[in-house]
Amino acid sequence: MEKYPFSKHFGFTTSHTTRSPRPGEEDGIEYHFTTIPQMKKAITEGRFIEHAEVHGNLYGTSFEALQNVQHDQHKFCLLDIDVQGVKNIKEHEQRKEHPLVQGHFVFIAPPSMEMLESRLRGRGTETPESLERRTANAKAEMEYGLSDGTFDHVVVNGNLDQACEDFDRVIKELYSDLV
Repeated sequence: MEKYPFSKHFGFTTSHTTRSPRPGEEDGIEYHFTTIPQMKKAITEGRFIEHAEVHGNLYGTSFEALQNVQHDQHKFCLLDIDVQGVKNIKEHEQRKEHPLVQGHFVFIAPPSMEMLESRLRGRGTETPESLERRTANAKAEMEYGLSDGTFDHVVVNGNLDQACEDFDRVIKELYSDLV
């Protein structure tokens, strides 16, 4: 974000999750770490713009996180969400449930399933079971993300520097009035 001056207009929301923190992660920074009962209660109360169960854990973006970026930081929100979250937001848009929430959708894709699996193995954080589950989920996400009309743009993350440049170009195109 710091490398691209255009990014000063954007801020990331901090999502909630029920998964345990990984080494070095801090509550409120990478995620708001919470429990399943607390998260389910907040979902029932309508406190999330999107939520999904991913790899056996709940994840979601709260309206409070959006407000923090939009009103407190005076920036456009970037949501780092999976395709379940995108589907959730699009369903709300179709039903006009959140009229003040409008989004552009950019799918960040790995160059191939083989490369994704290699990256997951390289992390050293996955068990054989979780690797199999994540790979199966990723295949379904790729099918959805690459299907026509689902996302406004697709950025392939084969080379990080190139992917960042491509993402910057897409954002400038979507928000050309800010340039």
